[in-house]
Amino acid sequence: MKPIVLLGQPVLHTPTRPVTEFDDDLRELVDAMFATMAAAPGAGLAANQVGVDLRVFVYDCGRQGRGCVVNPRVERLPGGLQDGEEGCLSVPGLAYPTPRAQHVRCTGQDPWGEEIAIEADGFLARCFQHELDHLDGKLYLERLGGKSRRRAERDVKSAPWHGDALWPV
Repeated sequence: MKPIVLLGQPVLHTPTRPVTEFDDDLRELVDAMFATMAAAPGAGLAANQVGVDLRVFVYDCGRQGRGCVVNPRVERLPGGLQDGEEGCLSVPGLAYPTPRAQHVRCTGQDPWGEEIAIEADGFLARCFQHELDHLDGKLYLERLGGKSRRRAERDVKSAPWHGDALWPV
């Protein structure tokens, strides 16, 4: 298991590097990420959330699927938007309605370098988009607007884990 990086740490606000080596080190990272996500508990975890600046995430969305995507790309498919509650292991205890595409296709590679493509809707689509945002150096809080954003800014400042982290950045 690895410690989860919290809001305000630079690794969360910096785009990650593509994975070029599909080796035992990568697969050990993936195993540690699955263990960390399960213990948290969470539905998804990006490598930079455990301090590693590589383009890889793991997910476990129950019946909708469990897996790992390396060097992911997410394409929005027809199907409109969803506006469900979203939370984040790097912003513990807070959740806000966040707009996301209802239907997406996630492509990339598995931990052995094999090409994969997964079509997803609903919660799994939300998870893929959330984790890709992490890998691009963005947090779901940055997608909020209006009252939700103002509430999130207040909540973050008063969170017990906040410390000296500044948000918005």
